[in-house]
Amino acid sequence: MRESALAYAMLAPSLLIFGAFVFFPFVKNFSFPFYQQSTASGFGTFGKAAPPKWVGWQQWHEVFTSRTFWHSAWVTVQFVVLTVPLGIAFGLLLAVLAHQRLRGITIFRTIFSSTVASSAAVASTIFFSLIGTESGLWKLRIHGHALLDDKTWALPAIALVSVWQSLGLSFIVMSSGLQAIPDDLLEAARVDGASSVRRFRRVTLPLLSPTIFFAFVVGSISAFKTFAEIDLLSPIGKETGGTSLLAYQVKRLAFESESRNGQAAIFAVGLFAIVLLLTLIQMRLERRVHYGR
Repeated sequence: MRESALAYAMLAPSLLIFGAFVFFPFVKNFSFPFYQQSTASGFGTFGKAAPPKWVGWQQWHEVFTSRTFWHSAWVTVQFVVLTVPLGIAFGLLLAVLAHQRLRGITIFRTIFSSTVASSAAVASTIFFSLIGTESGLWKLRIHGHALLDDKTWALPAIALVSVWQSLGLSFIVMSSGLQAIPDDLLEAARVDGASSVRRFRRVTLPLLSPTIFFAFVVGSISAFKTFAEIDLLSPIGKETGGTSLLAYQVKRLAFESESRNGQAAIFAVGLFAIVLLLTLIQMRLERRVHYGR
């Protein structure tokens, strides 16, 4: 009892912060769609907030039957498909290259992991100066205008930025997984005559599957919540819908008008439901992951 009391006492500050800024808003978010804020300033006379209007399931119906929600969901899925597999593949490739006993390899490991220190805002600013304007250093043009302004290529371009920004973390995760593989297993396969490609397919990949699975789950959740890259890199695409991800739609609706806070909450609930469903599906696939004993 004394140890439990001490543990809860030490956890209390963190639990208080999470409760106030994570759990309470999360639960409260489910009640917003049933109300609609005043379309005026949101404040009544004498500085008091105007009471919200009960609308029941009306806003739920409007959002889930609208083209905007399903189009944003489809664009978000495309973004996840573009970023997560590529990020894991490039991270694994760099980890394999850096997992060599060569002189000076530490320098390359530092370079490969360096992007972990850059935020999404920094990465977006760098790439916007390269390809985002008419005076960009890389004057890439599609149909006569900047790459990020093209309806077809804006999303892949932003996906490339996201992959680059997350490459450092992916490299670190994959490197840690490779270092956990016993060298004697690879040496035994080499003595048995297995080529380097066969050793990678038959020994390295199966033993690395828990790491890849972890990176896939965490990367998918992170990609679904992508917002900064869209807000900073795609001034035209986010308005036309070509790069309008669900997370961006939540921000747009929430800050566009107080009367649409309920719709923003529904978009957030929909995003949560999609991520939860995807995570449950991924967990069902965990049986294919090889955990060495």
